[in-house]
Amino acid sequence: MLDKSFAWTRIAVAGYDYRAGWENFDAQASLADAGLGLWGAWYGLFGLRANELIMVTHADLASDHLGVVRRLAPGAVIEQYEFVPTVRPSSTRSPDREGLYVFRFFDAVPEHFDEIVALSNTAWTTFENADSYVAEPQALFAPRDRSKAGRMLLLTWYESFNSWVTSRQPAPEARENFMLRRSLTDGSIAFATRLVGT
Repeated sequence: MLDKSFAWTRIAVAGYDYRAGWENFDAQASLADAGLGLWGAWYGLFGLRANELIMVTHADLASDHLGVVRRLAPGAVIEQYEFVPTVRPSSTRSPDREGLYVFRFFDAVPEHFDEIVALSNTAWTTFENADSYVAEPQALFAPRDRSKAGRMLLLTWYESFNSWVTSRQPAPEARENFMLRRSLTDGSIAFATRLVGT
């Protein structure tokens, strides 16, 4: 497992559109000076306002990750979580493909975290090798504090909306695992986004 923490931060910038605030923010330099790396920034297609964006950063486990991001964010922080990676990502290499990125949060309890990861990892062997759509899970994060109930976060890339729609009917093996995973969670919420700059 990757020995890093990741912070998912939802930000509202001044003005109607996220671009005004983001384009005046030198993310790489500002974050690097504080010991953080930018994993990616996304704007919303569904679920976010036009002036909101999602920024995901990574840092050493010892850092005050959330506090530093709040201080440096190019706007008001609406929502923020700190995670550790599970089976993905295995490096801090940033996602870079055009397409649809869906962030999906799962509410879960500690005794189910590992099983959710195992079910997902097994399901991906057929889910991401389908002929009828193109998709690839990018990350499955667990809460930084795994001693209490919390949110897990899945990020999946889809080549297009059509791929997302078609992937709602995955191979039977994957579908069975996804249904078992759903039974271990207490609700979920998703944001459909695109990577800033694509």
